[in-house]
Amino acid sequence: MAPAAARPGGSLCRTACRQLLFGLLVLSLFCEACKKVTFNVPSKLEAGTLVGRVNLRECLKSAEHISSSDPDFRILEDGSVYTTNIISLSSEEKTFTILLKNIQRHEEKKIHVNLLVHQEKTHKKRHTRDTVLRRTKRRWAPIPSSMMENSLGPFPMQIQQVQSDTAQNYTIYYSASGPGIDKDPKGLFYIERETGNIFATGPVDREQYPSFKIICFATTADGYSPEKPLLHTIRIEDDNDNAPCFTQDLFEFVVPEHCKPGTVVGKVIAEDRDELYTLHTTLRYRIVSEQPPLPKMFSVHRESGVITTLTSQLDREIIDKHIVLIEVRDMAGQPFGLCNTGTVVINVGDINDHAPYCGHSSYETKVQENQVNVEIMRIPCLDKDEPNSPAWNCRFSIVKGNEDNHFAITTDGRTNEGVLCVVKGLDYETANLRILEITVVNEIPYAVVPYSSALPQGICTVRVIVVDVDEGPVFNPCLLHIRIDGCATVGTVVGKYLAEDPETGNSEGISYRIAPGQCSWITIDENLGELRTTTLFDKEMAVRQCNITVLAIDRSGKTGTGMMLATIDACNRYSLILTPRDFIICRDRKPVCITAVNPNDYPYSAPFRFDISDRSVGSGWQTIQHDAKSMYLSPRDGIPFGIYTIPISVRDKVGRQGTSVVKVNYCDCITPSDCGVIRQNAAVTLGVWAILAMILGSLLLLLILITLCSCYGTGAVSKHVTDDLANQNLIISNTEAPGEEVMDPNIIPLQAATVNSCDQGVGMGTIRHEVKTGGQSFEMSKGGHQTVESVRGYGQSTMEQGRYSCSEWQNFMHSRLGEKVYMCRQDEENKHSEDYVLPYNYEGRGSLAGSVGCCSDQQEEEVLDFLDQLEPKFRTLAETCVKR
Repeated sequence: MAPAAARPGGSLCRTACRQLLFGLLVLSLFCEACKKVTFNVPSKLEAGTLVGRVNLRECLKSAEHISSSDPDFRILEDGSVYTTNIISLSSEEKTFTILLKNIQRHEEKKIHVNLLVHQEKTHKKRHTRDTVLRRTKRRWAPIPSSMMENSLGPFPMQIQQVQSDTAQNYTIYYSASGPGIDKDPKGLFYIERETGNIFATGPVDREQYPSFKIICFATTADGYSPEKPLLHTIRIEDDNDNAPCFTQDLFEFVVPEHCKPGTVVGKVIAEDRDELYTLHTTLRYRIVSEQPPLPKMFSVHRESGVITTLTSQLDREIIDKHIVLIEVRDMAGQPFGLCNTGTVVINVGDINDHAPYCGHSSYETKVQENQVNVEIMRIPCLDKDEPNSPAWNCRFSIVKGNEDNHFAITTDGRTNEGVLCVVKGLDYETANLRILEITVVNEIPYAVVPYSSALPQGICTVRVIVVDVDEGPVFNPCLLHIRIDGCATVGTVVGKYLAEDPETGNSEGISYRIAPGQCSWITIDENLGELRTTTLFDKEMAVRQCNITVLAIDRSGKTGTGMMLATIDACNRYSLILTPRDFIICRDRKPVCITAVNPNDYPYSAPFRFDISDRSVGSGWQTIQHDAKSMYLSPRDGIPFGIYTIPISVRDKVGRQGTSVVKVNYCDCITPSDCGVIRQNAAVTLGVWAILAMILGSLLLLLILITLCSCYGTGAVSKHVTDDLANQNLIISNTEAPGEEVMDPNIIPLQAATVNSCDQGVGMGTIRHEVKTGGQSFEMSKGGHQTVESVRGYGQSTMEQGRYSCSEWQNFMHSRLGEKVYMCRQDEENKHSEDYVLPYNYEGRGSLAGSVGCCSDQQEEEVLDFLDQLEPKFRTLAETCVKR
């Protein structure tokens, strides 16, 4: 560092100049008599810059008031002098006073502070080659020192030395402050004033104090500081004095039973207080022991501490808890490392690996008929899974025998039993034995695991025996709705209400009466159950509806009760009329429209409501409201064709109801005209003699038909030819009648003719001839496929189309065969042919069978006897063409 400005020196001045360019030079001179303090500063000071530190206690030990005469400077209690504004020093010296006051003692001291501006000296420039680079050793900023944790000494033990290069020119005294010296923990370190050696006075725990940062000072005897304060770090080297510890005293995990090998159970965590990222904190885990010891079920990852399964044989029903002792060791698991152990409890979680089952495969119980909401039996459910868990809780269901919902089964959550109850009364007369099939399952699905059997069926059968009980009569229906015409006279039968004995299924021996206290509109016949009116109804009646209780009493005195709802309709002699009433519906089931007409005036008017009053008929038909006065009627799927009489109930706006009948012919037709018009069936009564006459007439007609068929069959047989074997020919397979009439006269000519001319035409290796017979022309081909290519007819037959005699057929065939024979006798030059080979192509050696090019053997033109000996295959064609 540079000396004060009043002390010139060659090399010392140059050194001071270089240091002034980088920072603030602080020089403190502590005056013994509080006279004067001098600081060397740059020419420009920024606000908040530390100028230096003044020892205030040497002047006044207890200063209550500290102030500066210059507002550009601020004085702290420790004597530090800071600038408050940016200061530019134009002159070489600036002076201000620090005023210290003790108000209680009335003492006042002054310290004069001089700021000296450093003057940079100009140096003679040297040539580049004359420049000399010199390297100097800096001892004032040594590397951070270190000390071994828990060192055994001997103490005091030197750990570092700090020295200033200015000690060559000055007598330097060293001092230090900071943690470990004059701050907590005090007294761990000290520095020698003359040598700068730093000593430790005792061992240090790194986990408590990993490092110390102290400030070292170098000053002269008069308080001058040639060096800046030095921040020095003392690092405490780690010693492996802490064993790793688990973060928990006890680790507890749950793993499902029968899980796959490698399933993660959990992770254990241990910590080490030693220095991180060293061998002292490099931990390794291992399993010390397991309970039960065999077989080994778990493993632990050496570095991460993750516990996994080794096998899938964990079974909660055998062992539900495993205890594992795990060791953790530092120094990467080396034997000399410090270690610790921890306990891990692994609980085996339950899964539904055991299906529930009933105690027995079948049960039997009894219940009296007509009992409702009674418990009839309990079915135990057995399951090896953990009790009161979803894998143990059972759910029962009736899968067969309860289609009418007479039974219900629930589960008792406390005992896990199935409680079977009757929720609807059973009827002994209907069924005295009910067999129920009940299944049981768990709340969660069954899990198929290794070494497990197939899913068993938790099923049992319950036989419920219905005990017969003598019952009273039962009305059917329980509630009867009757409507009474307001115009009805006294004694008019308005219905019948009967009860049946459940034991016998009939109404014999049952008497009827109306319970007392009912409305007196209706009375019931004691034996027949007929309902009759007892009074005339007034149009102005306020109450037009009442409930009537009817009692039925059998021979044993048991009583049954029924209820009637009687409603009095308005008195109206006129009824609604439906138009039209006769319909035809074809197979497309197109709806028909039915319109209601009311001859009465308001209020018995539209809108009308339509319905089919007979339920047995209504099941096959449906109605759709069209508008206020009409509806659509159409058949449902599946009803057969036929004539139906359908009662249609029509209700007007005020509720008055009338019934009309419509007749519908549901016909298998496309249009209604195919079925004709429905005729009203007249009631005809036939006597005995009329029926006998009809039977005799039918027998006579049948005899005549049999006679005619016999004669017809004899004539047909005479025309048949002798049956031959079917040698590679077509035969009749399933001919029930002759084929369609042959209507085209051009196919079979009516008149035979001779060959008038033969025109020859040759093309593409095929010989063509046009043969004219009568008014017809046939174009035929020889060679190629040899088929008739076209037939053009110019004549018209006067006979009935499609019916020809045998002679006509012979004439036709004779002419055609004659033409063929004639053509075979001609060569290509219209000469009589001999046996020659057609020159179409050379195909190799000739056939051993000889040539077929000549048909000269056919000499007789009228030989058609072969037609009488045709094989059965041609018989159908002949019969078709024969006129009957």
